[in-house]
Amino acid sequence: MASCRHRSLASPRPERPPQQERVDITVIKINAITVPADSGDELARRFAARAGAVDGQEGFEGFELLKPTDDRLTWLVITRWKDEESFQAWVSSPAFGHGHQGASAPHSQHGGPVSVSSELWSYEVTTGSAG
Repeated sequence: MASCRHRSLASPRPERPPQQERVDITVIKINAITVPADSGDELARRFAARAGAVDGQEGFEGFELLKPTDDRLTWLVITRWKDEESFQAWVSSPAFGHGHQGASAPHSQHGGPVSVSSELWSYEVTTGSAG
């Protein structure tokens, strides 16, 4: 009787490289601002007037103002920071106070509020793609 030998068709698994500790952690801060339906353009105008005000802050990596494209009334202000300490240093700085001066000023056309609520969300990038 012929002997039967079993042969594996699968190639051996390659060894995984050891996990490297992330040293380039990016902290994401999202300010979710709810605005009345007729105040979004005023909110965008105010942000445009302050464009670049935070750019020189130590640890600042970027900013976007996201306008909803559906029926939502919540705009998102997204900032990226090298670390939590950089964000906290900015919040404690005179530049932060100056940049947010007048944030509660009434709408220039109808006198009502530009925003009705705001909530700060915090995230840390764990994985992603450069595209």
